[in-house]
Amino acid sequence: MTEFLSYTGSRQLSQMFLAIFFFHSSEFFLAAVIHGKSNVTLKSLLISKHYVTAMIFSLLEYSIEIVLVPELKEQWTISNLGLTLVVIGEIIRKMGILTAGKAFTHLIKIYHEDHHQLITHGIYRYIRHPGYCGFLIWSVGTQIMLCNPISTIAFAAVVWRFLAKRIPYEEFFLREFFGMQYEEYARRVGSGVPFVK
Repeated sequence: MTEFLSYTGSRQLSQMFLAIFFFHSSEFFLAAVIHGKSNVTLKSLLISKHYVTAMIFSLLEYSIEIVLVPELKEQWTISNLGLTLVVIGEIIRKMGILTAGKAFTHLIKIYHEDHHQLITHGIYRYIRHPGYCGFLIWSVGTQIMLCNPISTIAFAAVVWRFLAKRIPYEEFFLREFFGMQYEEYARRVGSGVPFVK
């Protein structure tokens, strides 16, 4: 138990809980500001049972490793790299949300709405899916920050697999809505998720 109260345990765990709290509360806040409070539900917090399971697993790994191999958690260069990735992931994702404005939603739109337009400026000039790119970097960064080797690999694989399915599904509708305009944009700009065209 003293390991959790040590400088290492208290710093890394407080950074983790702060990262989770900021990520989810800011997602909800931005959705309420952009779409109006009445149009926002708890789904805008982006918390699912799979997500909670993954976070519990990562905290379980952290708990076991800080007791059995505390020196693993003392890798401050690695932990600080993870913290940097968390911040970079947040910035990329939030830039995507703010640039897209009303065009950004947490649920994939399957019907074209009048205000829905193709966003190709700002961060979208460089990354086609900054929200997904930012989330991938953020989620893997949280595990690097905790020096969790198993969860780092698991989060990278699971989040990448989820995005590798979600991006083509979303892009099917974007091609339906915007036709050749989207085709040309997709040829010019990468998805932001490795190995997902």
